[in-house]
This record gives sequence, structure tokens and C-alpha cells, in this order.
Amino acid sequence: MNDFTITTLLHLQHNQHKQKPLMQPFNYQYLTSIKTLTPHITCLAVHRNLLYAASLNLINVFDLSSNYTLIDTFNETSTSGFVKSITFTGSRVFTAHQDCKIRIWHITSSKQHCLVSSLPTVKDRLRRCIVPKNYVTVRRHRKSLWIKHNDTVSGLAVNEKEKLMYSVSWDKSFKIWDLSSGYYRCLESFHAHDDAINAVVVSEDGTVYTASADGCIKAWKMDNKVKRYSFVSVGKQKPTVNALAMNGDGRVLFSGGSDGTICRWESNNKKCEENNNVVLMETLRGHSGAILCLVNVNELLVSGSADHTVRIWRRERRDGGYCCRGVLEGHEKPVKSLVVTSGIGEADDGVVKLFSGSLDGEIRVWECLV
Repeated sequence: MNDFTITTLLHLQHNQHKQKPLMQPFNYQYLTSIKTLTPHITCLAVHRNLLYAASLNLINVFDLSSNYTLIDTFNETSTSGFVKSITFTGSRVFTAHQDCKIRIWHITSSKQHCLVSSLPTVKDRLRRCIVPKNYVTVRRHRKSLWIKHNDTVSGLAVNEKEKLMYSVSWDKSFKIWDLSSGYYRCLESFHAHDDAINAVVVSEDGTVYTASADGCIKAWKMDNKVKRYSFVSVGKQKPTVNALAMNGDGRVLFSGGSDGTICRWESNNKKCEENNNVVLMETLRGHSGAILCLVNVNELLVSGSADHTVRIWRRERRDGGYCCRGVLEGHEKPVKSLVVTSGIGEADDGVVKLFSGSLDGEIRVWECLV
């Protein structure tokens, strides 16, 4: 595909003397594609100028500073199932898997990845397994330690400020992990939703949002008096909610549903904050398939869908709504993951690179001017 630039204009009104000013041009272009050895891209992430691409059980690592050279492939254990989420803190990589485990990897000086442990750790399991009250019923005639996930771990998010990690699972639970010590203990666990949980994000102030197939988006905040998290509010998006994204200051939350709609939620006034609530501000429509992934950068929102396309949405005014400014095509199967990186150096100011990963096994690289 050749590079291209799209300029989107406002629709002209029939009455020419009442014509509105044209929108500012929005530019983007397709750069290249990255192919993995196996199909089915399930997750993309970027850390320390490295692109991580999960394909089936394998995690491929590409060097962004060296023409997307493949420098490592790890997690070759097929029994782990699909990799659903990847997050980072320092030289540690945390990966969420279909086999109910969270694995911890260390990045070596040569940019290779070595398995350190899995969560919950053996030490944590041994410490709790003797006490009966540490067991919960997970299904009929079966109990399990409350620190363990009992279905696919579907999402991870790290709170660097508090040194905490949050995990969600199709077992309907939401767990909080201590990263401040080398033990990585599970601190809390909640039966958070009535159906599988698909996504989790954390805001700057430490508020955690979880989204589920039950159509609910729930917010959780730390109660500083007891130093424990508690449920504070809920938003309802009727269909299954597959994806979440948050803007830079944590005041705007986006959720993507299985009906192809994107909801914009805000808590930007005193009344909302006092009620610990979020308000539905806008619903974005355009995709013809389920929303599978979302990412936000500055005033841009990018969505990937089961309709094989990526849409770029832009906020037209500070207090206004979002409009679709471009549709990126070329994938042959659903777009499962998106990640954005900023340009390096003054010459790239205002330019970001967008990576879209699809179930067709292709990662397409785009350049956008924001």
C-alpha cells in the first residue's frame, strides 16, 4: 500500500452563505507491516523502545530503533495458552495468560527475557494454603485459594505511584498485587462483576476501572482510612464491554462495546467527584463490528474493531465531542490490539506512531500528526 494523506472536511450546508469553516487537516499515513511467525495477534505493548507482540502463546520483541528487528521470542510453553495482556515496571514484564497465571519476566542487559516467577508465587500459596478461610468456592464442589485466578487472566494494569498491579479475569474477579517488595503478594480480591471481566485501567489518582461482559463499568478507589480498595460507582453500557482507555489526566474514560459503540464518560465537575460517579457524555458510532481495543493520545482516540478497521477520532473543541477523522484499512481479520508511541527528537514533535495488531498475524505501522 502506498503512503497516503487524508484530509477530512465538514459537510457543506445547502445554504452556501451559512457555510461553516473547514476543519483543520488531519494527516496520517501507512508506513509498513511487521509479520510474526505465528498468526493471531492478541496483544501489543511498548516499553523501553521495544515493541511486544503476543501471538498465540509466543511473545515477540521488536527493536523500534532498529527497523523493527526481531530480537527475542519468549514464553514458548504452549500450555500457557493465549497471552491476553502485557504490562511493565522497571526491568520487569508481567504477562497475563489463558492458563489462569500471571508470569513475571526479567529484561536482561542484552534485551533477552528470563522467567522469574508466576503469580501467585509458591511462597504466597504455601503461606495461605493451611488456613481454611483462605479458600473460596469457585464452582460447585470446588474450592480454591482466593489469591488465585480460576479462569483466563484478561487484563493487567500497573500503578507506578503506589507500586501496585491490578489483574482481572474471566472468573469475574479483580485482584490487587503488591509490587513494592520482591514477594509480589496478593493484597485483595473482589468478586467484582456478574460475568467475565475483559479490561482494566487505572487513572492518575489511583482510581481503577473494570469492564465486563455484564455490560457494567465499575470504579474502585482506595479508602485511605483502612488502606483498602472499595467499590465507588458504576456505569452501564448495555452490551458486553470489551475495552477501556483513559486520557492523560484521568478525567475522561472511554469504553468499547460489542455493538460497535464507544462511550465517553467524564467526572470533570465537583458534583460528580463528590458522588464518586462518572457521567455518560457521548456515544460514538461508526464501526460495524464489536470494539476490541482502544487507545488515547492527546486529543485523539483510536479504536480497533471486529470489522477489520481502525478508526481515529478527534475532539474538535475542548468542550465538544469527538468526530471520526479517518478510517485505517488493510487488515484482513479483526483488529485485536493497538499501541501508540511518540516520536523521538524535535523533528518528530507532534507525530506519533500507531501499531495495530490483527488476528491475521499482521502488525501495521501508521504515522499520525496530532
